[in-house]
Amino acid sequence: MVLLWLKMEIYILAIESSCDDTAAAVIRNDVICSNVTAGQEVHTRFGGVVPELASRAHQQNIIPVINAAIQKANINKNQLSAVAYTRGPGLLGSLLVGASFAKAFALGLGIPLLEVDHLQAHILCHFIRNADHSNPVPQFPFLCLTVSGGHTRIVLLRDYFVMEVIGQTIDDAAGEAFDKAAKILGLPYPGGPVIDELAREGDPRRFSFARPNIPGLDFSFSGLKTSFLYFIRDELKKDPEFIEKNRNDLCASIQSTIVDILMTKIGQAVEKCTGLIPGNRLPDVAIAGGVSANSGLRNALMKARDEKGWNIFIPPLNYSTDNAAMIAITGYLKFRKGLFADPSLAPYARSR
Repeated sequence: MVLLWLKMEIYILAIESSCDDTAAAVIRNDVICSNVTAGQEVHTRFGGVVPELASRAHQQNIIPVINAAIQKANINKNQLSAVAYTRGPGLLGSLLVGASFAKAFALGLGIPLLEVDHLQAHILCHFIRNADHSNPVPQFPFLCLTVSGGHTRIVLLRDYFVMEVIGQTIDDAAGEAFDKAAKILGLPYPGGPVIDELAREGDPRRFSFARPNIPGLDFSFSGLKTSFLYFIRDELKKDPEFIEKNRNDLCASIQSTIVDILMTKIGQAVEKCTGLIPGNRLPDVAIAGGVSANSGLRNALMKARDEKGWNIFIPPLNYSTDNAAMIAITGYLKFRKGLFADPSLAPYARSR
């Protein structure tokens, strides 16, 4: 049966609603046909995502977004082979909107469901192919640094769904550190992209901040956030215009510190895992998650490629932040293996 599926044109509708973006995509085998996202401006005034408002906005957006994805894919809904959806982790109210629609839509069409883990999907976006399959993909086993507002972890992948977390944050995530620093500096939400933009005009060596000394491959960012907060507080006492005068250098310095912490750990992971791979080859290194869009991290990885010979995989920007294309490719890979979901499965808020 699996061999038969590999010869078929498999169309999967994917739905992503884990946080504040309502997204839908259609994939034909491993090639994306459409990828549509509706953001939620309502959260800007609050400086962060308000769960209740997010779930209400998903209810308003989900039908227009899915309709647009199917139309852009230039298919009829009856051509769909399955429906994939984000089961978790994420905001429960938001997840329920996507999961409920996916279950009802699949039931109405008489096609199977595919439940997808959001964090796995971020990693598996690297297996989305161009129409001519000309783009390279990571070779198993490989390492992936998954960095977002809620998670920071290093994962060793031996197969699509055989993943081992070999390092993770013991407190806050790297993306949270970016957003907290932005809030301290009075920058608009979401703060990570704003810091990235301002950092390009700043000196990353101007200021230094406390760095964690965590054994092994685990991360910690709570101490860095506290160090940055106290530093800004003390400098503002001396000069109330300190932030205004040094904003670009502050952004460059905090970004450089976060990136250096990430690169140090992934470097240690490469060293540790090299001997585990036949022929002692260096493992491929991929990044995923919202912070993978950060130009400082991308540049640091390209520098490691040139200086250390790492084989680097960086997702396109539209696959870095939350999107439905990554749910679609994960759904397709599960479809091939016959890993269908029971409609009774409930969403989960925390990573399993």
